[in-house]
Amino acid sequence: MFSFLLFCLSVAMQTSSTVYDFSLTGIDGKEINLNAFNGKKILFVNVASKCGFTSQYEGLQKLYEQNRENLVIIGLPCNQFMHQEPGTSEEIQAFCTKNYGVTFPITEKVNVKGDEIHSLYSWLTRKELNGVKDSKVKWNFQKYLIDEEGKLVQVFGSKVKPLSQDIIDAINS
Repeated sequence: MFSFLLFCLSVAMQTSSTVYDFSLTGIDGKEINLNAFNGKKILFVNVASKCGFTSQYEGLQKLYEQNRENLVIIGLPCNQFMHQEPGTSEEIQAFCTKNYGVTFPITEKVNVKGDEIHSLYSWLTRKELNGVKDSKVKWNFQKYLIDEEGKLVQVFGSKVKPLSQDIIDAINS
């Protein structure tokens, strides 16, 4: 019975061929329907307020402002790496606004790995679902770039800064 349930889950997950098949819950509790961003590139970033990479919020905001016509950045708070995102939704939102002037969408906390991985991150990290590559979220501020058609394009590690030439070139290609 358990293997049958796993099979059904696997088949159900394989039907998500683009990122537009997913929705997220915003930090304000409202739904973020990813299909609303059809035709734009999307950069998903698992974020944390108490991480050595937290200052990347500044670069993410600048990247968003410079490219908002063709790019959406979505920050997904995650507390799975040394508990570096312990705050409530209200605390996270206040931190991002006060310290970095963040205006791009932020979601509620999600799991990016493990048994309770968010379905979006299952898709982002599994080639059998995204059709491009397997990856593993290694730390906070790992970035996943999606093209205008909802397909995975590239994965950038935590050390790659938002305004790096690699990210800018990928966005402009």
